[in-house]
Amino acid sequence: MSFKVAIKGRDEKVTVEMGETILAAALRAGVPYPCGCRSGNCGACKSTLIAGEIEMSPYSDYALSKPEREQGLILACRAVPWSDCEVAWLEPDDVAMHPTRHLDCEVTGIEDATHDIRIVRMVIRAGGPFDFSAGQYASVIFAPDRAGHLPPRDFSMANRPGGETLEFHIRLMAGGAVTPYVAHSLKPGERVRVVGPYGNAFYRPRHTGPILAIAGGSGLAPIKSTVEEALARGAEQPIRLYFGVRAERDLYLEDHFEALAAGHPNLKFVPVLSEPDAPTQRRTGFLSEAIGKDFQDLDGFKAYLAGPPIMVETCTRVLKHLGLARQNCHADAFYTEADKAKLETAK
Repeated sequence: MSFKVAIKGRDEKVTVEMGETILAAALRAGVPYPCGCRSGNCGACKSTLIAGEIEMSPYSDYALSKPEREQGLILACRAVPWSDCEVAWLEPDDVAMHPTRHLDCEVTGIEDATHDIRIVRMVIRAGGPFDFSAGQYASVIFAPDRAGHLPPRDFSMANRPGGETLEFHIRLMAGGAVTPYVAHSLKPGERVRVVGPYGNAFYRPRHTGPILAIAGGSGLAPIKSTVEEALARGAEQPIRLYFGVRAERDLYLEDHFEALAAGHPNLKFVPVLSEPDAPTQRRTGFLSEAIGKDFQDLDGFKAYLAGPPIMVETCTRVLKHLGLARQNCHADAFYTEADKAKLETAK
């Protein structure tokens, strides 16, 4: 028994025998499929599964992260079809091949951004250089030198790539194992271990069409990195940044983005309050509603989203309805450890 695998942009289909991987069949047929190690460790054969069913053999998280898998990406060298399939190669711009670094960092600054979000800055003392793409995240371990150090948690870099200082926006989660420590106990001078980078919702600089950046709460961190990187690279296309929070007290870095917009006419910053606690002249409602009112057609746009899963899900549905192509939607949903536990239980 065999299956047919269509590769987007190529006329011929590849015949894959039962139990064979897509990559092995493609190479056997003489198809120049992008690849490297062929063992699920490098990510060079990362592809988008457009249609069909596959089973993935074990692979390295470095080669394919969980968020990437959830977005429909596969490793052709580990993908065994269980039906006819269609796949698409990633554009060179869609693969962020940065080496994984184990960094020793020192906290240099802590700032209260809101009542429950702290901006933590740290300098890299060892393990660099740290190369990443704007919009990616890292695994962060606080208090690494004490017995029973805090468990690792994923936080997005809010700074632009390059340099020796990292910036993270960390929101207090009631009952959490890590964020209460950051909110109440973390002090400048403390050492922090940072491992990364990870994530596929990063800035694509080759795209020249309009950019729609959507952030909810501390999801502003990777969106900040993305928008700042685009502007620093001289992006001239329209950039619309929507920042959704509950109430006035949850807004932060508003002056920063207003100043950026004043210096870059192509940038528009739109705060949106979902549950204002007083009369306001600001936009109100959910981000998905605001975007649905402001746009009729998103063909040719790139969208970058980060924040709570419900926000990402509702906005993604609206973007799709407005014509945004799936490959142009780059989302990072901030699942808490409790969210992850629920997902595991539901399996």
